[in-house]
Amino acid sequence: MPVQTYKKYTSFHNKLVIIGFGSIGKGILPLIFRHIEIKPEQVMILTKKQEDEQIAADFGVKFVVNAMTRENYSALLNEYLQPGDFLLNLSVDVSSLALIEYCQAHEVLYLDTCIEPWEGGYVDSSLSSSERSCYAMREEVIALKNNQQKSTALVTHGANPGLVSHFVKQALLNIAADAHISVKLPETRDQWAMLANKLSIKVMHIAERDTQKTNELKKPDEFVNTWSIDGFVSEGSQPAEMGWGSHERHWPHDAYHHEFGSKCAIYLNRPGAATRVRTWTPHSGAFHAYLITHTESISISDYYTVKMNGAVLYRPTVHFAYHPCSDAVLSLNEFVGREWEQQPIQRVLYDEIKDGMDELGVLLMGHAKGAYWFGSQLTIKQARQLAPYNNATSLQVAIGALSGVIWAMTNPKRGVVEPDEVDHAFILEIAKPYLGDVVGQYTDWTPLRAREKLFPEQLDRTDPWQFLNVRVF
Repeated sequence: MPVQTYKKYTSFHNKLVIIGFGSIGKGILPLIFRHIEIKPEQVMILTKKQEDEQIAADFGVKFVVNAMTRENYSALLNEYLQPGDFLLNLSVDVSSLALIEYCQAHEVLYLDTCIEPWEGGYVDSSLSSSERSCYAMREEVIALKNNQQKSTALVTHGANPGLVSHFVKQALLNIAADAHISVKLPETRDQWAMLANKLSIKVMHIAERDTQKTNELKKPDEFVNTWSIDGFVSEGSQPAEMGWGSHERHWPHDAYHHEFGSKCAIYLNRPGAATRVRTWTPHSGAFHAYLITHTESISISDYYTVKMNGAVLYRPTVHFAYHPCSDAVLSLNEFVGREWEQQPIQRVLYDEIKDGMDELGVLLMGHAKGAYWFGSQLTIKQARQLAPYNNATSLQVAIGALSGVIWAMTNPKRGVVEPDEVDHAFILEIAKPYLGDVVGQYTDWTPLRAREKLFPEQLDRTDPWQFLNVRVF
């Protein structure tokens, strides 16, 4: 049988240091060697847990166990990094801001898949809800954009945040084409925002339904998930957040504005893991999801804002609507019932998964055709055929990170960059072969459908896209 060959998108001649070797770290490692011209001796892994070391050994990659902390991170980076190297941050409990500042000062390329605080930052009770929000952490990072001639730091480029920003752009182009609206391919942020406004996009859901399942059911005192459990618990414990649209007329009773920054988003005074919203995906149809805070909810809403003389003329409401796998839902319910104390046992699902898919996409609502979902339907069977050490969820994140790494290597002097500012066609060309079925589908579903099936409600039906009608429970 002939050996399969893979396209090399770029070559890299310096060191690539990977921080963290959890579900995404081990998932991305084989993809790095498939699609980047790089030697094993150029790559090293720095992690706090001595897990999956054999995988690194199989690729000939140096594996160092040393937990990175607020006290030692600078010394560790000084030891392992030189100007021109690349820091791929796939860790949890390590400050993204601190790492970006270091990399900018030392001419090191950087990418992460989310903006992380130091350990405990997500649940620090000495901070206000606003201060420990994704909004606040993003504001700190984008404040570093002042010098765009510094080494590239591509932030929050996994699946979501990350790939979904490119799904939004492709979805906008598809909607325009299907509506026979002639548009020139936007080249600037303002042009993309004007296109969204022209199409009357009012709401964007990052709509994800994970149906991967196993015969080894969740046990008491165990948290089961298809990706980082520490990451999911941290996100679920933060305030529920969303980009806040200019069309909104209803103000949720426990919602608050931030008193700093762009003010493109709001937060609810409750954790995302205790907040439910209605959404829709092609395979699963309508379902109730968790309103989990994510940076893309804020960055996408901000990116697609249209202003005139400083006043906001248009901005979409954007939020993440996530239904994890069934065992993760049970785990989340138990976690909340334990008064937000995490279970002592963790299990990330891989080989024991028997069936299912991760359906991840963007649901754009309010345009002439109603609603349009565009994204990835990746089954566990497809994921196993495409890349080792992955399930459907981790592969979507890993290929998002890899495509971002390749973009950063080929654009090394762009300073701090968010996914919305990156060429979506470049990213999707790399990612699509690993996304299973890439689907675009229209629906007449709205958040009001069957709302009064059992009990009457006082609903404003003049605009089905207000947040009032994307009911929070």
